[in-house]
Amino acid sequence: MATTQVSLDEYLRTDYEPDCDYVDGELEERNLGEQEHSLTQAFFIKWLAKHEDDWKLEACPEIRMRVSRGRVRVADIAVLPLHRPFETVLATPPVAIIEVLSPEDRVSRYQQRRDDYRSMGVANVWVIDPMRHKAFDCSQGGWQPVSKLLIANSLVEVPLDPVWKKPDELHS
Repeated sequence: MATTQVSLDEYLRTDYEPDCDYVDGELEERNLGEQEHSLTQAFFIKWLAKHEDDWKLEACPEIRMRVSRGRVRVADIAVLPLHRPFETVLATPPVAIIEVLSPEDRVSRYQQRRDDYRSMGVANVWVIDPMRHKAFDCSQGGWQPVSKLLIANSLVEVPLDPVWKKPDELHS
């Protein structure tokens, strides 16, 4: 991945296509664009939208979050309370983060992202691997395989079997 040195102010004033992370003065490209990645993101956005009124949460794709003083991450999906103060760049931890792996992604890179989200105070960090039909709860620091996404002490439950259906149809 190519990196470029810029100031935080310049990063925050600039629109990048596609958007990129800001990590300690460097721009980091993000892997995205594959159909499995896009379909997986779409599933979670639709699922959360379907339950928005009941759960009082909404899915915000590709949103910048100030995870620490020198880092801004762009989450695949941030799950946010419906009623919250407006922030151009999120500084308040989301309820959950959903990251979708692309074929080029490396686990070590995602461990760094996971650690950044956890240090920000995000309680629920999930990584989805649509190519291998695997999902991981990384909220406690490890990679715990899960069959559904749950938020403790809430009604939020997202089954994963439907996530794999659409990509499977594409490959059959």
